[in-house]
Amino acid sequence: MSAVVDALFAEREGDFAWCESVIARNSSSFHRAFSGLPKQKRQGVYALYAFCRVADDCADREADEASLDALRGELDRFCAGEVADTPLWRVMEAVFLAFDIDEGPFYDMIEGQRRDLAFRQPATMEELEEYAYYVAGSVGLMLLPLLRASAPTGGRLRESGVALGVAMQLTNVLRDVGEDLERGRVYLPVSVLKEAGCTLDGLRAHRVDDSFRRAWEVVARRSEELYRPMERDVFELDEDSRLPTLSSLVLYRAIMDEVRASGYACLTRRCSVPERSARRLVAAAANALSEGR
Repeated sequence: MSAVVDALFAEREGDFAWCESVIARNSSSFHRAFSGLPKQKRQGVYALYAFCRVADDCADREADEASLDALRGELDRFCAGEVADTPLWRVMEAVFLAFDIDEGPFYDMIEGQRRDLAFRQPATMEELEEYAYYVAGSVGLMLLPLLRASAPTGGRLRESGVALGVAMQLTNVLRDVGEDLERGRVYLPVSVLKEAGCTLDGLRAHRVDDSFRRAWEVVARRSEELYRPMERDVFELDEDSRLPTLSSLVLYRAIMDEVRASGYACLTRRCSVPERSARRLVAAAANALSEGR
């Protein structure tokens, strides 16, 4: 099987390059973190990200349920053994052959994008986290068979993978408050805003006051809690996947510190982790792994 997989990956080199361009263009943190994986795992991550990006674009750029239905139909046919002659599905064939991947999270991702099309502000943190599972916790489940290819994935590690994806999505919400407002969306839950005394009018006026900071920090604390399970369980992953995974965790978590350092400027701009800080965080992650062996 290995020779067949190797040949298929080599044949699809150009398609995998397209996938890498998608992740490099859309997520510098993910690209930076997972570029350290061995080649086939790295290419697999890029392919899975490309699928998620296509699904996300159906909801965000095209805002078209028909596009999501078409993607769902392509996924149905792929799972039945029919591979569409496009870069996305050609690489997916290679990745599914190389790794023991469950198709369920791919359907969950599409469901999450469908929920975005029929968007309504989450009423509670529980509703926000449920949505975050579909659009990001599902990604954790997609990636685990690549990051722990040497053995089956147990229940606790699956929970940690989901928690990491949800944590990252909550971080996205906190980073993108202003951008989401421009699209008419508020992901900060109704109950959180009410408890903090933060109003929608205040958000629309880009008012960074104590009430906004209180609401923002409620979601931030939950995000920070959800990063911890994978930080604990990272040694359950293949050795070659530990640093890339921990790097993605620390780089994404650091986005919240950048928002804080900016004076909570997320209502008016997108905050990101500077390159120098990113290098320092990845070096610290490598030291932590070395000390934990």
